Amino acid sequence: MYMIRLVLSDLDGTLLPYGSPSVLDDALLALIRALAARGVRFCPASGRQYTSLRRLFAPVAEHCVFLCENGAAVFDQEKLLAKTPMPRALAEAIAWDMWQNSGGVGEVMLSGENMSYLMSRGLGMAERIGAIGSRHTFITDPADIPEDILKVSLYIGDGVAPYVGRFVPKWAQANAAVAGPKWIDTTLANKGTGLQKLCAALGVAPEETLAFGDNYNDLSMLDIAGTAYIMQSAAPELLARYPRHTADPRDTLRALLAALP
Repeated sequence: MYMIRLVLSDLDGTLLPYGSPSVLDDALLALIRALAARGVRFCPASGRQYTSLRRLFAPVAEHCVFLCENGAAVFDQEKLLAKTPMPRALAEAIAWDMWQNSGGVGEVMLSGENMSYLMSRGLGMAERIGAIGSRHTFITDPADIPEDILKVSLYIGDGVAPYVGRFVPKWAQANAAVAGPKWIDTTLANKGTGLQKLCAALGVAPEETLAFGDNYNDLSMLDIAGTAYIMQSAAPELLARYPRHTADPRDTLRALLAALP
């Protein structure tokens, strides 16, 4: 039996209810500190950028590593451990497709290493990105982005469900996946890629990891982690895919702490 050395958790829909303020409660912060004292590091695993995650986890950041942009960038403190850029032509093609074929209600975010580039219609994406503390700027043409593009995302304030069939199968080559009620993400990496790169950098075996998730963009991470938990609020097919369910990762972390030697 393997000892857990790294805990990874999705944020929205897992540690934070969808649409809730980005604030971590004292109980979770205490658990992260207690895990660190027992030699277990904590890793937020999210589609968010590094600056946003570092700000959210600031009280315990010294105990964390960060899986950002759905695995396309992984950080240990300020150090970028690895990134997975998209081919430029592919990223720009996806961005224009999402912009032009989302019924005039879609907004597009392209993610660099630590900057979000927004193609905005003023329909809520910029406010959401600002609220979670992401560095961002506005563009009208993806060709103007002066760095590697790691991720391209579609945001629809009323929900992406009507557009899943249009974009997810078409961009399967870029791991297109629903990343929450209002988002579809594409990237050549995924959370499983990020987990593998973190494990290699930290000298941790995948079997020594525990992961929490709730949505389709978490599956690659949950499939690789030695111990995987799906949220009880997940879709029925995801609940059927993973035998371990939890209503609250904090309860599972308390049980892990009690089991550690």
